[in-house]
Amino acid sequence: MHRNTDLPFQIPLLRPSIHARRANIVVKFQDPYGFMVEGNVDDVNILNDVREKMRERDKVWWAMEASKGDNWYLQAVSSSSSTAAALKSSLRFSFLVNANMALKKLIRKGIPPGLRPKVWFSLSGAAKKKSTVPDSYYDDLTSAVQDRVTPATKQIDHDLPRTFPGHPWLDTPEGHAAVRRVLVGYSFRDSDVGYCQGLNYVAALLLLVMKTEEEAFWMLAVLLENVLVNDCYTDNLSGCHVDQRVFKDLLTKKCPRLSAHLDAIGFDVSLVATEWFLCLFSKSLPSETTMRVWDVLFYEGASVLFYVALAVFKIKEEELLMTHHVGDAIKIIQNTTHHQFDPDDLLTVAFEKISFMTTNLSKQRKKQETVVMAELDQRLRRLNTSKLSVTS
Repeated sequence: MHRNTDLPFQIPLLRPSIHARRANIVVKFQDPYGFMVEGNVDDVNILNDVREKMRERDKVWWAMEASKGDNWYLQAVSSSSSTAAALKSSLRFSFLVNANMALKKLIRKGIPPGLRPKVWFSLSGAAKKKSTVPDSYYDDLTSAVQDRVTPATKQIDHDLPRTFPGHPWLDTPEGHAAVRRVLVGYSFRDSDVGYCQGLNYVAALLLLVMKTEEEAFWMLAVLLENVLVNDCYTDNLSGCHVDQRVFKDLLTKKCPRLSAHLDAIGFDVSLVATEWFLCLFSKSLPSETTMRVWDVLFYEGASVLFYVALAVFKIKEEELLMTHHVGDAIKIIQNTTHHQFDPDDLLTVAFEKISFMTTNLSKQRKKQETVVMAELDQRLRRLNTSKLSVTS
């Protein structure tokens, strides 16, 4: 029952004519994952250049596979877990540090699409998580719950038609059914999370990358249970509120002039960043750029989301400083993310120009959790008071 979701189409390489380049017309084209994109000819050329870069990086990864063996990247990960023992040998410790740094650098440059499924599955911990249950776990789960109706399943059914409409596979009965099985299955696996709007986009992209529904399900599980903080997708979205506050503090620290200006015009970062954090950029960035962010996410953890979010603001800092209205700032940000076809441009800013974060994100989250929970509790009290007033 391990349904295969390999893309049933080929995406041709787009080469605009000289006339088209001169005219600088707006064109529509399919990106490497089948999404129809509207952009100018420069965007098409950038996307073609990115494909060429991907081919060159493919060669590096496949050469490593050939010389070091299948799953060579797991050696550095498994070895790093025994760092204490390695400290007994300075040479051994130096080797482990160098190996991990080399792997991190390689992943930040992008995992080849052909290797992405198995690299993500291994490095994220999804394979290990799957190994703790019977082989039939996913099939048994989806079979047992397919006809059950809950608030989560109703919301999932409501959101399916709005999940990447127009995509040649996702927006079909077969695609909808696959996304639904993954989401419904997980909603019963973890009733605390159930289903939260935004997860439909995440699950859909996971299905496009992974070879089977089962692997997409386990990637979603490891994402929600290990990679991200465990309160991001709860009923009150407390984790998301916390992340917005942490991000606002980071923006103030990294881009103080811009942060002060945005405050002055009444722009709150949550207007754009809420969707980024809930959908993990899957609705905002072009597909390959999103995949590159996820390459790092599954290896380094949720901190990459903050790096990338800061980079978006940093890239357009000077232009944003010229705005006078909230709507203009939102338009600039959305236009930037939707046309960020070159992942290297974004990630170079995120990892090199933003500089290393000196802030301890866990510490900052704990600090903000107290404030957020107090606000949510106060909001709930006001709501209950209003209901009592109406009924009395």
